[in-house]
Amino acid sequence: MEKTIDRLMESYNKCGVTARIDSSLQPNRETIVNIIELLRKLIFPGFFEQKKLRKDFVKYYIGEILEEVKYNLEKQMKKAFICTGESSCDNEELDEKVNKISDEFFERLPKIRDLLELDVYAAYAGDPAAYSLDEIIYSYPGLYAIMVARIAHELYLLNVPLVPRIMTEHAHSITGIDIHPGATIGKHFFIDHGTGIVIGETTVIGDHVKIYQGVTLGGLSTSGGQSLKGVRRHPTIEDNVTIYSGASILGGETVIGEGSVIGGNAFIVASVKPNTRVTIKNPELRYQNMDKSIQTEELEQDEAWFYVI
Repeated sequence: MEKTIDRLMESYNKCGVTARIDSSLQPNRETIVNIIELLRKLIFPGFFEQKKLRKDFVKYYIGEILEEVKYNLEKQMKKAFICTGESSCDNEELDEKVNKISDEFFERLPKIRDLLELDVYAAYAGDPAAYSLDEIIYSYPGLYAIMVARIAHELYLLNVPLVPRIMTEHAHSITGIDIHPGATIGKHFFIDHGTGIVIGETTVIGDHVKIYQGVTLGGLSTSGGQSLKGVRRHPTIEDNVTIYSGASILGGETVIGEGSVIGGNAFIVASVKPNTRVTIKNPELRYQNMDKSIQTEELEQDEAWFYVI
């Protein structure tokens, strides 16, 4: 045991990037997750409380939650600015800075809520397996991931370090949906099933877009590493586009035109004109009887959508 302790101490000294000893306090992931859950109660009041939310109490309830969120959010933002070295302010100036950011963020909450209501309707309109709007709010992982992404995106736009990414990675860990907080997402957005979806930092998604599981909206190449920071790397998806499962759309110059439909498993690295249907040639299907007495039959199809929904 003593030898292990000594070797770990040696490792801490040698590999300082992965150790934070005698340094500023780091943001607390559990506190940030709790902020998300408090904001969810504000966005969907009456859904996630432990007891009935009475109409005559709502105003006080909102004020109570906002006070708790403000205190914890400002504390976590301050830690994030200090530990990342992204603020040269003294303590008093930094307090003023995070206070101003939190006030601006709260002003954007009604807009976030309005967008999420449209996302709920998008899910209901787009999924015949949805039996009620309540079912979507309570249980759809796509809606949860979108909610967290919309919250984190506003903090990202306010230049808050670390906290937005912790938020979206929490959503990623419980839904399997990876949305970078930098991604811009329009109105009436629907993610069906969701597992395995990746939406990169500089992605721009228009209004009334529907995406199925396994879709990647990614970069064409990341071999340039940090030299690509700030460069447009991810695609633009215009309004009224549907992207079916397993499709990969890559590159900062790639634009999927309005009204297009991208079939499952398509691999796209160039722009698609508006109102275009993109499919892939069906791989050759071979059928063989297990008793080996019947010759192999082959079936060819002109094109395949690979709907997996």
